[in-house]
Amino acid sequence: MPPEARTYTAPFPDLEAFARDLDALRKEIDLLRGTADIRHLRLLSLLAWALLLGGLALSLFGFNPLSPILMALAASSRWMIVAHHTSHGALDGLPNVPTAWTSSGFAQGARRWLQWPDWIEPNAWNREHNQLHHGYTNEGPDPDVVEAQLQWLRESSWPMPLRYLFVAVMACAWRWAYYAPNTASCLVEQGRGRADAGALADTARANRPWSPFTVVGRRVWLYSWLPYAVFQFGVLPALLLPFGVHFWFVALVHVILADVLTNIQTFIVIVPNHAGEDLVRWPDRGRGKGTWYLRQILSSANYHTGNPLGDWLQGWLNYQIEHHIWPDMTPHQYTLAAPKVRELCARHGVGYIQESVWTRLHKTVRIMVGQATMQVPPRGTP
Repeated sequence: MPPEARTYTAPFPDLEAFARDLDALRKEIDLLRGTADIRHLRLLSLLAWALLLGGLALSLFGFNPLSPILMALAASSRWMIVAHHTSHGALDGLPNVPTAWTSSGFAQGARRWLQWPDWIEPNAWNREHNQLHHGYTNEGPDPDVVEAQLQWLRESSWPMPLRYLFVAVMACAWRWAYYAPNTASCLVEQGRGRADAGALADTARANRPWSPFTVVGRRVWLYSWLPYAVFQFGVLPALLLPFGVHFWFVALVHVILADVLTNIQTFIVIVPNHAGEDLVRWPDRGRGKGTWYLRQILSSANYHTGNPLGDWLQGWLNYQIEHHIWPDMTPHQYTLAAPKVRELCARHGVGYIQESVWTRLHKTVRIMVGQATMQVPPRGTP
């Protein structure tokens, strides 16, 4: 059985003063947001397409490791950076921002295949991630609580090596095996409410997303699995058919490998953001802005920041604390806000966790397999 959860007992700050200071910092950082942020995200989108087409073109030289790596970086950049920040509204309200780059217009309709072709349906992602995960981080309705999603594994009789093997296999396929059905389930279940994350996980499984004969299953097949499989494994390799069947086959192998590499990279970066025995799960709903800020910080962990290449490879999700306080900031704003948020947390006595992504991955996997348990404060605490 997993170890019992430790009770979170650290002192809480003056929440009103803490919120005032963070609000003041937000106003300061917002003054530095402008048209350069639009250019930044659009350039990153173009870079992703250049990496994709470059990796595909390299397939004409035969099997090589660079092709799948470039195509994997293209897919992870489209999701973690371009789609993630734009769908949160990072560019909303800026002068002359095109509709396609606003939260309401991004990746809608046919633009999905130009802006964010992936296993994940954009509208389902907006519901599951933007609304539920960010609105209830590590609280009951959060559909992405790792500990709850894998409670069955944590309590299973599986030997520990088999549990670790399961996590490794899941990391290679989690965009289509986890995110596509989980997001579709959240969209279908919208408005019904769920008692806790475990119940939502049970509901997702009960909806049998693998079956095209259920409501969720039909949505997954028609809006996630089939369209993206056609794009990724059909259209992309077919671009090399004019050069011969051999090059089509080389490209097909490369795009399959690229999809696996994208899964692994995004799993390493995204999954550890809110899991670990040093982070907090909340047994009830908090109230007030100060409480909301506090819960975002105590339930999130940053990775190392400040290196432009590292920021890009981690999708600027290494600024997870700042992103959860202010989900609608641009990547550049997070680089400016992070040192000041950390200073504010130190001044108010609020824990601010920042470690390497590999340390956080290790702590997260221990949660997954049941070797560690997250902290839980008494009910009624902020």
